[in-house]
Amino acid sequence: MFWPRSPQKKDMKLGEKIRYLRSMEGAVRGLDREMTQAEVARAMSKELKKNISQSYLSQIENGTRPHLTNTTRMLLAKFFKVHPGYLVDDPEGFHTELTSNLSTLEDKLDLWLINGAERFRRDPQLSHALLELAKHEDSRKCLALLAAILETPQLAERLLQVLKPEYERSNGRSKGNKPRNGPGNGRRTV
Repeated sequence: MFWPRSPQKKDMKLGEKIRYLRSMEGAVRGLDREMTQAEVARAMSKELKKNISQSYLSQIENGTRPHLTNTTRMLLAKFFKVHPGYLVDDPEGFHTELTSNLSTLEDKLDLWLINGAERFRRDPQLSHALLELAKHEDSRKCLALLAAILETPQLAERLLQVLKPEYERSNGRSKGNKPRNGPGNGRRTV
C-alpha cells in the first residue's frame, strides 16, 4: 500500500482521486489510457470476488455520493493498492508534500556532515564534531551559531579555553595562535 502522489492540484475531492486512480491503474495495466468505471467494476469482481457497480463508481466520482462506507473504502483501497485514508476528501488547504523544503535541506545537510565525518575519520575530534552536528535536531541552527561565534573576535578561543581546555594542549596550540603546520597535527605541510 502507498499514498499516491496526486496531480499538482491541492485538496482533491474523493471523486477526483478515484478518477486519478483509474488513470493510474490503466497505465499500470499497460492500457495506455485510464480504466473505465465498467472495467474497474469487472476487475474488482474478478480479482477480489467483491462487487461495486459502475453506477456506484460514477456516483462517487461525480460527487453524488461524497462519502464511502468503510467496506467500500477498504475494497477500493485494496483494489487500487492505496492506504484507505487516502480515499477521503482532502481538507481545504491540504498539501501532499510530506516534508517541507527546509526539512529536506536539513536532511541533505546532515548527510553531508556524516560524509564529512567519514572522510575525516582519522581526525577523531573533527569526525566527532561533525557527527554531533548531524545528530542535532537542528544542524542548520548549530552552524549559524558557529558562524556568529566566529564573527565575534576572540569568542571562539575563549569558549575553547572554558569548555575544552584540553583542546589547546592536544592540538599543538600556543596560547592565542592558530595550529602549527607540521607532522602530527593533522594539517598539511608545504
